[in-house]
Amino acid sequence: MAYHIPALLDESIEGLNIRPDGIYVDATFGGGGHSVEILKQLTTGKLIAFDQDEDARQNVPDDRRIIFLEQNFRFLKNNLIYNGIKSIDGLIADLGVSFHQFDEAERGFTFRHDAPLDMRMNRNGTLTAASLIQTADEPLLADIFYNYGELTNSRRIARSIAEARSFKTVTSAGELISVIEKFAPPRQENKFYAKVFQALRIAVNHEIDFLKELLLQTLEMLNTGGRLVVITYHSLEDRVVKNFIRTGNFEGIGKKDFYGNSETPFRIVTKKGIVPDAEEIARNSRSRSARLRIAEKI
Repeated sequence: MAYHIPALLDESIEGLNIRPDGIYVDATFGGGGHSVEILKQLTTGKLIAFDQDEDARQNVPDDRRIIFLEQNFRFLKNNLIYNGIKSIDGLIADLGVSFHQFDEAERGFTFRHDAPLDMRMNRNGTLTAASLIQTADEPLLADIFYNYGELTNSRRIARSIAEARSFKTVTSAGELISVIEKFAPPRQENKFYAKVFQALRIAVNHEIDFLKELLLQTLEMLNTGGRLVVITYHSLEDRVVKNFIRTGNFEGIGKKDFYGNSETPFRIVTKKGIVPDAEEIARNSRSRSARLRIAEKI
């Protein structure tokens, strides 16, 4: 099983508009698919790769042009400055979960394995999905399922979990499903469970908050003409990215100058985003929800 097969690989690398002597960041190294392609186009340039998952280190190529940092991308600016880099020419972030994380049952990312609910991308972290379910109060659980899973019956799901954990453990995928299966719509069970698990994963890893921190730092670190390339996999993170590249903020509220002209820090390269074609989805079914957005710093 491949560690990870990147979605929209050719389109995202092309979107970086790589200069051979440029400095680039792969914010989500994973299996190294994007990094390998970036290195092919560099001569005297540098690549800085981030990944908080210790398993990713095994995929780092033996190449003096790459600096691998076992860090969350939220620490982008500090790590770049520490390594003597004041600005960059492009950054790519392939968000979501790698195949490796999904397929390793003990990582607890999927409902398809009855494994402990872990879901930590950084296994040095203390918060797991199991501990979140066991300790979060009912209103917080409801907010997590509503905000991160877009589940309209989030209050009932949270109440059912709170009632169940008072007399039994809810620390594995199987135990959680046994509590919430009554809420799964007929013939849409998998979609429902995917939303529940997505919500827990986002909460455990603070994915939306850390994505916002990364994007704000790109405003400081990208050179004029530098490219921001982001692949998202669900509407929540895509909305964050779309609003940011359009307006420079996460609310999507545009600012205008004295003359009424829109002020934005980016030129949008992909107006509606790029999605995989049928051929790619046939090769890699997990790419079907991917959406690529590219913007250039003004």
